[in-house]
Amino acid sequence: MNKSQVLSIPFSRQSGFALSRLVALLVAVLLFSASVPAQAITLKIATLAPDGTSWMREMRAAAKQVKEDTAGRVTLRFYPGGVMGNDKSMLRKIRVGQLHGCTLTGGGLASVYPDSQVYSLPFLFRSFAEVDYVRQRMDPLFLQGMEDKGFISFGLSEAGFAYLMSQSPLNQVDDLRQQKVWAPEGDKISRRAFEALDVSPIPLPLTDVLTGLQTGLINTVGTSPVGAIALQWHTKIKYLADAPLLYLYGTLIIKKNIFSRLSDVDQKIVKKILSGAFERINKQNREDNEGARLALQNQGITFITPTEKNLMQWRQLLGKAVDDMGEAGFYSLDVMKQLRKHLEVFRSAQTL
Repeated sequence: MNKSQVLSIPFSRQSGFALSRLVALLVAVLLFSASVPAQAITLKIATLAPDGTSWMREMRAAAKQVKEDTAGRVTLRFYPGGVMGNDKSMLRKIRVGQLHGCTLTGGGLASVYPDSQVYSLPFLFRSFAEVDYVRQRMDPLFLQGMEDKGFISFGLSEAGFAYLMSQSPLNQVDDLRQQKVWAPEGDKISRRAFEALDVSPIPLPLTDVLTGLQTGLINTVGTSPVGAIALQWHTKIKYLADAPLLYLYGTLIIKKNIFSRLSDVDQKIVKKILSGAFERINKQNREDNEGARLALQNQGITFITPTEKNLMQWRQLLGKAVDDMGEAGFYSLDVMKQLRKHLEVFRSAQTL
């Protein structure tokens, strides 16, 4: 069949109708494909932070920005308020694939990255100036350490200094020994620290602390001013020992093998947005804690400043416990050595 014969084949009305339908179908498929993001991924992230807090507002704003900047290829879905359980439950659900990430405190992260605890050792820091100096030099080490353990973190957010808060005054160590003291469930550092003070703490998950205070199971907690108000613990305490017990921080982690499924472009977008969010949260939390201190005082909670003699007793007892925990392998002695060196340099400069 030559070219002229091909061109002479009649084009029927039926064949033309069929061709037009095929073209229309192809156009529809192309339009639909263009409307669906390629490799769309939803990252499921749990947190104990209650909805409506400044932390969650910042996270939801970041999630909205991520979705927009990735054209819908990445969605962050948050489960706030402890609906996915405590730290142990969230990590278990990450391991089995029910969650892809969660937010944890330094103590909560200890099971996957033990060195996360060193920032929160008792009576380690004495001021926010010391915290800022050390964190500027050691935060990158922490982030890399978490990645080496299989988790991507986007920064650390300050939760403030924890203070001992109780229904009775806590002027000295002997006063604490008479109380029913809470320790975070699974937090070996806190348990060892209290045991060094000859105190037998009562371990409870964070979600059960308010009930424990209401029923009298416990009457003493350690938390930040913001934490006391956000979790409603302040309604069950009367006194605050006004000496920083330990430094609190949190972070958001996502399983590295899940995060690596994102394209390189989307990974950069998510890291940039979430890192920026954590910088803002870190700054805002410090301001919020200052406001929360005033709010606690205005609500009639009495702030008691321990004498220098009593502080020395606390520091000596807890300092020995911290050294023992390092020798027992609770955290890396090298990391702790670096931290103490930074503190030594900073404190020496302040005395000049």
